[in-house]
Amino acid sequence: MQPLNTLPKYNLFGLEEIEYEKAKVVVMPIPYDSTMSYQTGSRNGPRAIIAASRNMELYSYEIGADISEIGIYTTDELAPDFSSPENMIKRISKEVSLIIESNKIPILLGGEHTITIGALDAFKKSGKEISIVQLDAHTDSRDNLFGSKYMHATVMARAAEMFNNIVHVGIRSIDQEYAKTCNKERVFFADSLHENLDDVIKKVNKLTTKEIYLTIDLDVLDPSIMPSVGTPEPNGLSFAEATKFIKGISKEKNLVGFDIVELNPIPGIEAPNYTAAKLAYLTIGFFFKK
Repeated sequence: MQPLNTLPKYNLFGLEEIEYEKAKVVVMPIPYDSTMSYQTGSRNGPRAIIAASRNMELYSYEIGADISEIGIYTTDELAPDFSSPENMIKRISKEVSLIIESNKIPILLGGEHTITIGALDAFKKSGKEISIVQLDAHTDSRDNLFGSKYMHATVMARAAEMFNNIVHVGIRSIDQEYAKTCNKERVFFADSLHENLDDVIKKVNKLTTKEIYLTIDLDVLDPSIMPSVGTPEPNGLSFAEATKFIKGISKEKNLVGFDIVELNPIPGIEAPNYTAAKLAYLTIGFFFKK
Protein backbone atom coordinates (compact mmCIF):
# COMPACT_ATOMS: atom_id res chain seq x y z
CA MET A 1 0.00 0.00 0.00
CA GLN A 2 1.28 3.44 -0.95
CA PRO A 3 1.20 6.27 1.63
CA LEU A 4 -1.34 8.98 0.89
CA ASN A 5 1.30 11.73 1.07
CA THR A 6 4.86 11.13 -0.07
CA LEU A 7 7.88 13.36 -0.54
CA PRO A 8 9.30 13.91 -4.04
CA LYS A 9 11.78 11.33 -5.26
CA TYR A 10 15.41 11.97 -4.36
CA ASN A 11 16.69 13.02 -7.76
CA LEU A 12 17.16 16.31 -9.60
CA PHE A 13 13.76 18.10 -9.55
CA GLY A 14 12.16 15.25 -7.56
CA LEU A 15 10.82 13.55 -10.68
CA GLU A 16 9.01 10.26 -11.04
CA GLU A 17 11.63 7.68 -11.88
CA ILE A 18 12.10 6.72 -15.51
CA GLU A 19 14.10 4.01 -17.22
CA TYR A 20 17.59 5.05 -18.29
CA GLU A 21 16.86 4.09 -21.89
CA LYS A 22 14.01 6.64 -22.06
CA ALA A 23 16.09 9.57 -20.80
CA LYS A 24 17.27 12.42 -23.00
CA VAL A 25 19.59 13.90 -20.39
CA VAL A 26 21.51 12.12 -17.62
CA VAL A 27 22.43 13.97 -14.44
CA MET A 28 25.53 12.82 -12.57
CA PRO A 29 26.22 14.23 -9.08
CA ILE A 30 29.96 14.35 -8.31
CA PRO A 31 30.75 15.27 -4.66
CA TYR A 32 34.44 16.01 -5.15
CA ASP A 33 36.49 18.95 -3.82
CA SER A 34 39.97 17.65 -3.11
CA THR A 35 41.96 20.40 -4.86
CA MET A 36 40.23 23.53 -3.56
CA SER A 37 42.75 26.27 -2.75
CA TYR A 38 40.53 28.50 -0.60
CA GLN A 39 37.23 27.38 0.92
CA THR A 40 36.34 23.70 0.81
CA GLY A 41 32.83 22.28 0.96
CA SER A 42 31.70 22.00 -2.66
CA ARG A 43 31.54 18.23 -2.19
CA ASN A 44 28.21 19.06 -0.52
CA GLY A 45 27.01 21.00 -3.56
CA PRO A 46 25.29 18.20 -5.51
CA ARG A 47 23.13 17.16 -2.56
CA ALA A 48 22.20 20.78 -1.82
CA ILE A 49 21.16 21.38 -5.44
CA ILE A 50 19.10 18.19 -5.54
CA ALA A 51 17.46 18.92 -2.20
CA ALA A 52 16.46 22.44 -3.30
CA SER A 53 15.31 21.24 -6.72
CA ARG A 54 12.80 18.85 -5.15
CA ASN A 55 10.85 21.88 -3.92
CA MET A 56 10.58 23.71 -7.24
CA GLU A 57 7.48 24.15 -9.36
CA LEU A 58 8.15 22.11 -12.47
CA TYR A 59 6.23 24.46 -14.74
CA SER A 60 8.40 27.38 -15.81
CA TYR A 61 6.73 30.60 -16.93
CA GLU A 62 10.06 31.67 -18.49
CA ILE A 63 9.93 28.66 -20.80
CA GLY A 64 6.18 28.14 -20.92
CA ALA A 65 6.41 24.42 -20.20
CA ASP A 66 7.29 21.70 -17.74
CA ILE A 67 10.64 20.68 -19.20
CA SER A 68 11.02 17.70 -16.88
CA GLU A 69 8.89 15.84 -19.41
CA ILE A 70 11.82 15.64 -21.86
CA GLY A 71 13.23 12.72 -19.84
CA ILE A 72 15.71 13.45 -17.06
CA TYR A 73 17.52 10.62 -15.29
CA THR A 74 19.68 11.14 -12.19
CA THR A 75 22.41 8.62 -11.44
CA ASP A 76 23.75 7.77 -8.01
CA GLU A 77 26.57 9.99 -6.79
CA LEU A 78 29.91 9.19 -8.40
CA ALA A 79 32.23 8.10 -5.59
CA PRO A 80 35.33 10.32 -5.36
CA ASP A 81 38.77 8.83 -6.01
CA PHE A 82 41.03 10.44 -3.42
CA SER A 83 44.24 8.82 -4.68
CA SER A 84 44.93 11.68 -7.11
CA PRO A 85 43.08 14.29 -9.22
CA GLU A 86 44.29 12.50 -12.35
CA ASN A 87 42.61 9.27 -11.28
CA MET A 88 39.40 11.11 -10.44
CA ILE A 89 39.41 12.73 -13.88
CA LYS A 90 39.83 9.30 -15.49
CA ARG A 91 36.89 7.99 -13.47
CA ILE A 92 34.66 10.87 -14.59
CA SER A 93 35.77 10.52 -18.20
CA LYS A 94 34.88 6.83 -18.21
CA GLU A 95 31.38 7.44 -16.81
CA VAL A 96 30.63 10.41 -19.08
CA SER A 97 31.82 8.39 -22.08
CA LEU A 98 29.14 5.81 -21.32
CA ILE A 99 26.49 8.54 -21.34
CA ILE A 100 27.75 9.94 -24.64
CA GLU A 101 27.85 6.46 -26.19
CA SER A 102 24.20 5.97 -25.28
CA ASN A 103 23.33 9.17 -27.20
CA LYS A 104 22.30 11.13 -24.12
CA ILE A 105 23.28 14.54 -22.82
CA PRO A 106 25.46 14.49 -19.69
CA ILE A 107 24.83 17.04 -16.93
CA LEU A 108 27.37 17.12 -14.12
CA LEU A 109 26.63 18.56 -10.68
CA GLY A 110 29.79 19.50 -8.79
CA GLY A 111 31.78 19.52 -6.72
CA GLU A 112 34.74 21.61 -7.73
CA HIS A 113 35.53 22.77 -11.24
CA THR A 114 38.16 20.07 -11.78
CA ILE A 115 35.37 17.65 -12.69
CA THR A 116 34.93 19.50 -15.99
CA ILE A 117 38.26 18.14 -17.23
CA GLY A 118 36.89 14.60 -17.01
CA ALA A 119 33.79 15.48 -19.00
CA LEU A 120 35.81 17.25 -21.71
CA ASP A 121 38.19 14.30 -21.93
CA ALA A 122 35.20 12.07 -22.67
CA PHE A 123 34.04 14.38 -25.46
CA LYS A 124 37.56 14.51 -26.89
CA LYS A 125 37.67 10.72 -26.99
CA SER A 126 34.26 10.65 -28.69
CA GLY A 127 35.68 12.61 -31.63
CA LYS A 128 33.15 15.43 -31.31
CA GLU A 129 34.29 18.88 -32.44
CA ILE A 130 32.80 21.25 -29.91
CA SER A 131 33.23 24.72 -28.50
CA ILE A 132 33.47 25.38 -24.78
CA VAL A 133 31.57 28.27 -23.22
CA GLN A 134 32.76 29.01 -19.69
CA LEU A 135 30.65 31.12 -17.32
CA ASP A 136 32.97 31.99 -14.46
CA ALA A 137 34.45 34.74 -12.32
CA HIS A 138 37.93 33.34 -13.05
CA THR A 139 39.55 32.21 -16.28
CA ASP A 140 40.94 29.10 -14.49
CA SER A 141 43.79 29.30 -16.96
CA ARG A 142 46.91 28.64 -14.87
CA ASP A 143 49.08 25.87 -16.27
CA ASN A 144 49.64 24.62 -12.72
CA LEU A 145 49.04 25.67 -9.15
CA PHE A 146 50.80 24.33 -6.05
CA GLY A 147 52.68 21.98 -8.38
CA SER A 148 49.59 20.36 -9.89
CA LYS A 149 48.27 20.60 -13.43
CA TYR A 150 44.93 19.08 -12.43
CA MET A 151 42.90 21.29 -10.12
CA HIS A 152 40.11 23.85 -10.17
CA ALA A 153 42.40 26.73 -11.22
CA THR A 154 43.84 24.87 -14.24
CA VAL A 155 40.61 23.63 -15.82
CA MET A 156 40.67 25.81 -18.92
CA ALA A 157 44.41 25.29 -19.48
CA ARG A 158 43.69 21.57 -19.73
CA ALA A 159 40.59 22.27 -21.86
CA ALA A 160 42.73 24.25 -24.32
CA GLU A 161 44.93 21.17 -24.79
CA MET A 162 41.87 19.29 -26.02
CA PHE A 163 39.78 21.91 -27.87
CA ASN A 164 40.67 25.06 -29.78
CA ASN A 165 37.40 26.96 -29.48
CA ILE A 166 36.92 28.37 -25.96
CA VAL A 167 35.27 31.55 -24.70
CA HIS A 168 35.32 32.88 -21.13
CA VAL A 169 32.27 34.87 -19.98
CA GLY A 170 31.65 36.89 -16.79
CA ILE A 171 35.32 37.15 -15.81
CA ARG A 172 36.49 39.36 -12.93
CA SER A 173 39.81 37.69 -12.10
CA ILE A 174 42.61 36.66 -14.45
CA ASP A 175 46.22 35.69 -13.77
CA GLN A 176 48.89 38.01 -15.12
CA GLU A 177 50.47 35.58 -17.57
CA TYR A 178 47.18 34.67 -19.22
CA ALA A 179 46.18 38.34 -19.35
CA LYS A 180 49.26 38.93 -21.53
CA THR A 181 48.89 35.93 -23.82
CA CYS A 182 45.15 35.26 -24.17
CA ASN A 183 43.02 36.10 -27.17
CA LYS A 184 41.21 39.08 -25.67
CA GLU A 185 38.34 38.70 -28.16
CA ARG A 186 37.46 35.48 -26.34
CA VAL A 187 37.50 36.87 -22.80
CA PHE A 188 34.32 38.72 -21.84
CA PHE A 189 34.67 40.52 -18.54
CA ALA A 190 31.61 41.05 -16.40
CA ASP A 191 31.67 44.78 -17.11
CA SER A 192 30.98 44.12 -20.79
CA LEU A 193 27.90 42.08 -19.90
CA HIS A 194 26.65 44.77 -17.53
CA GLU A 195 27.08 47.38 -20.28
CA ASN A 196 25.81 45.54 -23.37
CA LEU A 197 24.70 41.96 -22.78
CA ASP A 198 23.05 41.63 -26.20
CA ASP A 199 26.33 42.47 -27.90
CA VAL A 200 28.19 39.82 -25.89
CA ILE A 201 25.60 37.20 -26.83
CA LYS A 202 26.02 38.04 -30.52
CA LYS A 203 29.81 37.85 -30.29
CA VAL A 204 29.81 34.52 -28.45
CA ASN A 205 27.38 33.03 -30.95
CA LYS A 206 29.61 34.21 -33.79
CA LEU A 207 32.82 32.88 -32.20
CA THR A 208 31.57 29.39 -31.35
CA THR A 209 30.62 26.33 -33.38
CA LYS A 210 27.12 24.86 -33.54
CA GLU A 211 27.72 22.33 -30.77
CA ILE A 212 28.84 23.63 -27.40
CA TYR A 213 29.70 22.36 -23.93
CA LEU A 214 28.66 24.83 -21.24
CA THR A 215 30.50 24.94 -17.92
CA ILE A 216 28.95 27.12 -15.23
CA ASP A 217 31.00 28.01 -12.17
CA LEU A 218 28.49 29.54 -9.80
CA ASP A 219 30.92 32.26 -8.77
CA VAL A 220 30.04 33.89 -12.10
CA LEU A 221 27.06 35.22 -10.15
CA ASP A 222 27.49 38.17 -7.83
CA PRO A 223 28.21 37.23 -4.18
CA SER A 224 25.13 39.20 -3.13
CA ILE A 225 23.00 36.40 -4.59
CA MET A 226 25.61 33.60 -4.62
CA PRO A 227 27.77 33.80 -1.50
CA SER A 228 28.01 30.00 -1.35
CA VAL A 229 31.12 29.49 -3.48
CA GLY A 230 34.73 28.70 -2.77
CA THR A 231 36.19 31.90 -4.21
CA PRO A 232 33.61 34.71 -4.42
CA GLU A 233 34.40 37.76 -6.56
CA PRO A 234 32.49 41.07 -6.45
CA ASN A 235 30.76 42.67 -9.45
CA GLY A 236 29.35 39.42 -10.77
CA LEU A 237 26.36 38.74 -12.98
CA SER A 238 22.80 38.99 -11.76
CA PHE A 239 20.57 35.95 -12.14
CA ALA A 240 18.70 37.80 -14.91
CA GLU A 241 21.94 38.51 -16.80
CA ALA A 242 23.15 34.92 -16.53
CA THR A 243 19.86 33.41 -17.69
CA LYS A 244 19.48 35.94 -20.50
CA PHE A 245 22.94 35.01 -21.74
CA ILE A 246 22.19 31.28 -21.64
CA LYS A 247 18.85 31.82 -23.37
CA GLY A 248 20.57 33.94 -26.02
CA ILE A 249 23.10 31.29 -26.98
CA SER A 250 20.51 28.51 -26.77
CA LYS A 251 18.69 30.03 -29.75
CA GLU A 252 21.63 29.30 -32.06
CA LYS A 253 23.54 26.46 -30.44
CA ASN A 254 23.09 22.78 -29.68
CA LEU A 255 24.14 21.69 -26.20
CA VAL A 256 26.17 18.48 -25.99
CA GLY A 257 26.53 18.70 -22.21
CA PHE A 258 26.95 21.05 -19.30
CA ASP A 259 28.02 21.24 -15.70
CA ILE A 260 27.24 23.41 -12.70
CA VAL A 261 30.09 23.52 -10.20
CA GLU A 262 31.53 25.13 -7.07
CA LEU A 263 28.39 25.41 -4.93
CA ASN A 264 29.71 25.48 -1.37
CA PRO A 265 26.54 25.37 0.75
CA ILE A 266 26.34 27.59 3.84
CA PRO A 267 24.29 25.95 6.60
CA GLY A 268 21.02 27.75 7.15
CA ILE A 269 21.21 29.81 3.94
CA GLU A 270 19.13 27.99 1.35
CA ALA A 271 18.58 30.70 -1.28
CA PRO A 272 21.87 30.07 -3.15
CA ASN A 273 21.11 26.33 -3.33
CA TYR A 274 17.71 27.07 -4.81
CA THR A 275 19.27 29.59 -7.21
CA ALA A 276 21.67 26.91 -8.46
CA ALA A 277 18.81 24.43 -8.94
CA LYS A 278 16.75 27.01 -10.81
CA LEU A 279 19.72 27.82 -13.04
CA ALA A 280 20.08 24.12 -13.88
CA TYR A 281 16.38 23.87 -14.68
CA LEU A 282 16.33 26.92 -16.94
CA THR A 283 19.50 25.87 -18.76
CA ILE A 284 17.92 22.52 -19.63
CA GLY A 285 14.69 24.27 -20.60
CA PHE A 286 16.22 26.91 -22.85
CA PHE A 287 18.17 24.37 -24.87
CA PHE A 288 15.73 21.47 -25.02
CA LYS A 289 12.29 23.12 -25.16
CA LYS A 290 13.09 24.04 -28.76
